[in-house]
Amino acid sequence: MFMRDDGNGWVVSADGNRHWGRYGAAGLLLRAPTPDGAPAVLLQRRALWSHQGGTWGLPGGARDSHETAERAALREAHEETGIRADQIALRGSVVTAAPVGTDWTYTTVIAEAAELLPVVACVESAELRWVAEPDVADLRLHPGLAASWPTLRGMLALTN
Repeated sequence: MFMRDDGNGWVVSADGNRHWGRYGAAGLLLRAPTPDGAPAVLLQRRALWSHQGGTWGLPGGARDSHETAERAALREAHEETGIRADQIALRGSVVTAAPVGTDWTYTTVIAEAAELLPVVACVESAELRWVAEPDVADLRLHPGLAASWPTLRGMLALTN
């Protein structure tokens, strides 16, 4: 029997780095137009007590044993922002981290909303903010998002 939250826990890669999520992790890259039509993405400034606290990343977290990356990203985004799956349209997903020496992966799930949706932060968030795409790289990003942002931004540019 599969249990909710059975994915909570650390995996250690061959280089000694810790990665959250016993079965991997997933995050939601949610994009929406600003009132002037320019694209913005929803980012979460992680609570100071969390791993890589104070950095900006995507709403997301550990996958449970029975979840797809898409389901995990939607569940985590709902828990961390209040956004519901019926408010957005999934556009695809891409594995953006796969450390050597483990089968752990981080999957970025890309989605769109018709407008900037209201959000409600949880205890894992110091702040939630819709950020103009060109301004994302100017923030103090979580190392994983910093590493994958150039690729993700290129993918988003193709959907314009």
